[in-house]
Amino acid sequence: MSGGKVSSWIPRNQNLLVACIVGISIVDSVLVAFDSSLMGSLNVMPSYISYFTLTTTTKSLNTAVSYVGGAIAALIAGPIVDWRGRKECIYWSAPITIIGAVIQGCAQNIGMFLGGRFILGIGLGFSQVSAPTLVAETAPVQYRAFALGLYYAFWGVGNLLATGVCYGTQDLTSTWAWRIPSLVQAVPGILCMIVLLFVPESPRWLISKGRNEEALEILAIANAEGRTDDPVVLVQYKEITDTLRWEKERQLSLVQAITLKANRKRLIIAATFAMIVMLPGTNIVTFYFGDMLSSAGISSPKTQLEINIILTSWSLVIAVVGSIYADKVGRKTLCVAALVGGIISLYALAGLTATYGTSGNKSGVYGTIAMIFLYNASYSWGITPLTVLYPPEVLSFDIRAAGMGIYTCVTKLSGLFVAMVIPFGMDAIGWKVYIVNASVDILMVLGVIFYWVETRGKTLEEVDKMFDGRKHSDVPDLETVIQGKGMIDSTVLVGESISPVVSRIGENVIKGNKGKVGKL
Repeated sequence: MSGGKVSSWIPRNQNLLVACIVGISIVDSVLVAFDSSLMGSLNVMPSYISYFTLTTTTKSLNTAVSYVGGAIAALIAGPIVDWRGRKECIYWSAPITIIGAVIQGCAQNIGMFLGGRFILGIGLGFSQVSAPTLVAETAPVQYRAFALGLYYAFWGVGNLLATGVCYGTQDLTSTWAWRIPSLVQAVPGILCMIVLLFVPESPRWLISKGRNEEALEILAIANAEGRTDDPVVLVQYKEITDTLRWEKERQLSLVQAITLKANRKRLIIAATFAMIVMLPGTNIVTFYFGDMLSSAGISSPKTQLEINIILTSWSLVIAVVGSIYADKVGRKTLCVAALVGGIISLYALAGLTATYGTSGNKSGVYGTIAMIFLYNASYSWGITPLTVLYPPEVLSFDIRAAGMGIYTCVTKLSGLFVAMVIPFGMDAIGWKVYIVNASVDILMVLGVIFYWVETRGKTLEEVDKMFDGRKHSDVPDLETVIQGKGMIDSTVLVGESISPVVSRIGENVIKGNKGKVGKL
């Protein structure tokens, strides 16, 4: 075939391409994490607290307002991502976050600070819808769990950077010290724009826009070192084109597609998983780590930041390991195990805080801190890798972008709830907040056990069978093809059902080596 229309910036080597796709997960994750984690560290910095003369209300509002911007952006992001493409939307989200970070860092009053964080939240909302969608639709199946698992695994890097910058500036006597970490927040956005130069558009989106030749070349680079006649490439191509054709022939509007019974289940899983991600207790640690340590008897801001750096590093290591092994166990098993571990840790944390929080007993205080570390380990190992891996897997192409928008919106609203409610809860009932949170987590465990579907090892199109009752293509499943156990008639790769370019390739393969495609 011809050289194709893929940009010359895109690596033609499979490993390099996968590395760039993973790079988008990493950079976008650091961008999102830096913002969310920054407020947890700013909330214990004397220069920040004194500059704004914070109350419980303003502290909560400053923390939560980016979630308002993110929720609004997520509601409109889906149609825009489908219209302009996954890659373009990621690109434009970066300068929006940079502008927001600069306004926040230069804020002269709370109003300007809130405005900057609101704009920053809009940029993050667009990136959180488009980036996971691009990675899910572009990464090879065998790397998908790792690539998307790292999206929030590297949340720890953003957290560590935010905590480290705050720690490095917290001793500065200037009342402007808090501005430095706020301005540093613009750096991940710049890196994201650079990495995007080496990442292709989603082949599924390209096929939906009739750019089949470009999509086939990307599939070939990602799965077979550029060999467009490779059986694995052709089978995936036909699987995607058949499924997108089936969706198009239904001629459903977005509203009609969302209201279908199978799609309702998809969206319910995605929306409720957003709550599992945000509400099991992790954001109490992220936003109000200082308050938790104060309840446990550790009140020094410097000591709190030191412990937070160690906790962040611990969580990062566990999350990366969890991402590497995410495909070793099923999605349901991984989530249930993580939630159960978190429930046990939260109940123990409540008991230890109640017993030793004001006693001055060092062993009790250390035990309390250990429970925080165990909770984060459980969450980082099981839920972090699934955060943006599971939702795009269960969502079909026709509602994937819109569904990720709903997922992101619910995520932001849940974060807003935590940011606004938890400080008042901590003031009112203290350690009992952990008991309430752990008890709610039990309901999450039951929901996962009885309502989730297992998607491990399947292509995005193969997952459709679990919701629709059938796969919308007559080719064998990819895993069967890879194992060499599947049989397929070579003629299904040519003919009217495939684009002309693939028809030519299929005909050449049949003439040149029937066995290569005829028996997979």
